[in-house]
Amino acid sequence: MLISKLYSYDFTFSYRNVDCEKGYADWNVDIDWENVGFGVTPTDYMYVMKCSVDEEFSEGRLIPYGNIELSPAAGVLNYGQGLFEGMKALRREDGKIVLFRPNENALRMEIGAQRMCMPAPSVDLFVEAVKLTALANKRWIPPPGKGSLYIRPLLLGTGPILGVSPAPEYTFLIYASPVGNYFKDGSAPLNLYVEEEFHRACRGGAGGVKSITNYAPALRPLARAKDRGFSDVLYLDSVHKKYVEEVSSCNVFIVKDNVISTPSTKGSILPGVTRKSIIEIARDFGYQASLVEERLIEVEELLKADKVFCTGTAVVVVPVGSITYQGNRVEYETDANRVYKQMLSTYLAIQNGQIEDKNGWIVEIN
Repeated sequence: MLISKLYSYDFTFSYRNVDCEKGYADWNVDIDWENVGFGVTPTDYMYVMKCSVDEEFSEGRLIPYGNIELSPAAGVLNYGQGLFEGMKALRREDGKIVLFRPNENALRMEIGAQRMCMPAPSVDLFVEAVKLTALANKRWIPPPGKGSLYIRPLLLGTGPILGVSPAPEYTFLIYASPVGNYFKDGSAPLNLYVEEEFHRACRGGAGGVKSITNYAPALRPLARAKDRGFSDVLYLDSVHKKYVEEVSSCNVFIVKDNVISTPSTKGSILPGVTRKSIIEIARDFGYQASLVEERLIEVEELLKADKVFCTGTAVVVVPVGSITYQGNRVEYETDANRVYKQMLSTYLAIQNGQIEDKNGWIVEIN
């Protein structure tokens, strides 16, 4: 009901230069779909909705993609009061355009908003706004197998505030960009560096929510690792400095003697939607529940694992080829990583409609 209301409100001009009955191959998008990287490509429209601190989000609209205006005293600029999500719209071989578990992203934003003293859109409003944004930018969704439309919902404290206090006004904004592989080498095995000097999060902090404040501090260790030839950084806990937490852009799993394990989320690790899905897939497709564990994992145990892989919305599921810790490099046999391949193929098959979606994960938007 909401989407039809918004459709009539602001969507009538969205395809003014596009014949919606034609296939994607006929649409005027100047992109080499064979070489789409992971970067910002301006699309047609973005979604905006505002409310004050004592109100609830209720109705938004589509506007042309472009810059936004902020007060220099905006809460997000002065105190980092902001959250974001990442999700994808995919074009399948059967012509359907789908989202994968958008409710989970909406729920995670709600939880994050509580931690950051912000109002949040309801789950239904969040999901319908994502659908509308994807539809408005439909011509930018790559052909099947050529990438996806990356959708970035933002929740920002945009009202002016000088003292340390919640902002008086908030903006929920969604933009989108066509993307390919997150890493330059595509799905090639990752080479990770275990970071000991810097920590991503600490107990009692905001590591368990997708706060914008979590990411800028990770830029220096990530840049340093990439300068040394590594793909990404693997962080340890800030208290004992020996338990594995997560990679800067994804969650991590280990396999030992056919047991799949991943660090438990205890407030300092982001509960990834892909992470959750892979755990459920592992339990449904060939692994008993008792053999898929969420627990503390010491770095020494990680180094002795048979296989390691990472999961995330941007990276999906990718194997780890090596991990370097305290100058010692441990390599993993990626060709024999049947667990990673099974998890990835099942995950993609559900998205693409090749395996029945028994859990209601797929949301069609066309």
